[in-house]
Amino acid sequence: MRGTALALAPLLLAQGAGVRRRTPVLPEAAGPRAGSVPGSVPGEGPPLTAAVLGESTAAGVGVARQEDALAGRFAAALAAASGREVRWRLSARTGTTAAQATPRLVPGLAGPPADVVLVALGVNDTLRLRSPAAWLRDVTALLDALAPLTAPGGVTVLAGLPDLGRFPTLPQPLRGVLARQARDLDAALAGLSRPGVRHAPAPPLDGPGLFADDGFHPGAAACRLWADALARVALAAPS
Repeated sequence: MRGTALALAPLLLAQGAGVRRRTPVLPEAAGPRAGSVPGSVPGEGPPLTAAVLGESTAAGVGVARQEDALAGRFAAALAAASGREVRWRLSARTGTTAAQATPRLVPGLAGPPADVVLVALGVNDTLRLRSPAAWLRDVTALLDALAPLTAPGGVTVLAGLPDLGRFPTLPQPLRGVLARQARDLDAALAGLSRPGVRHAPAPPLDGPGLFADDGFHPGAAACRLWADALARVALAAPS
């Protein structure tokens, strides 16, 4: 992968600069980064606590309000599927890599131990052509830092990387190079074996109305679709 990128470096750099010039810079979603969603079945059980950590997608770039962004929709999906109230909190920042997430974002999740932790990272590592081995080291260190914030018997869901080959804002061959890089990092993530940690493959996120105005981040409809898939993995019975 690195050899291909090196050979195409001048073209990829030029294309990357062009994408940055053309792509509008969207803000992170407005609104509180913590809240609660009522359970769909009164008396179903004690509240679930969910903690979400990640990069711009988790921060809600491309969506107007946090309740319609990935964290808010994930909490709503957990509540609908489990019947229980879900109390959620979010720590996310645009541009964050897996290595940066431990010092930048983990402190922002301080609070009651979480029954479900969602980690949504990897696109920035893809853009930096991080090697799968280095990526796994960074993710493992992050999981170590998240362990004290996770309730006994809790679940950590690692959101799979989306297919960058479907991102309309990326030209070829840049799109193909980044798509291959994302697949390599996601394969490494899927192979990570650790108790209580589950990989959730990203659903296809292309189609009318699914991308935000920048052609790079998921819009509200895609966040709902993705959150539903993540909640199913979080609540699935252990295999």
